[in-house]
Amino acid sequence: MVRLLLINGPNLNRLGKREPHIYGSDTLQDLEQQLTSFATEYEAELTCFQSNHEGEIIDQIHAAEGMYDGIVLNAGAFTHYSYAIRDAIASVNVPVVEVHISNIHAREPFRHVSVIAPVTVGQIVGLGFTGYRLAILALLEKVKGREKTWKK
Repeated sequence: MVRLLLINGPNLNRLGKREPHIYGSDTLQDLEQQLTSFATEYEAELTCFQSNHEGEIIDQIHAAEGMYDGIVLNAGAFTHYSYAIRDAIASVNVPVVEVHISNIHAREPFRHVSVIAPVTVGQIVGLGFTGYRLAILALLEKVKGREKTWKK
């Protein structure tokens, strides 16, 4: 069975309350339940983790090597300035797909740059919760060797 890790970063615990016009009204718990069921349909096991603390996210990325076949990561605001998370991703041999609920490229200028994108296998933005499902599908393709052109 394919094992995937979902990491949600800062403020994603506020889903459903924080700026619902941007992020929707579903909660983090709703998201995790939906994605766990979705992964199960594809014979994958999904472990969910959320933290507002950079070091905890880094620890999860490090621990993923040898435990998980892929990581779905919404690093929240850390996306735009955390070279530490970027370096953690680069240091492990686990493919990571970056996900954002909103289209970061259509928002404030400081959100347009992702420092983690260069070390991920792909980035999905602006598709709401659907982006997470697409990331799961992409990682399943990667793990099963169906996508030979991916870098990591």
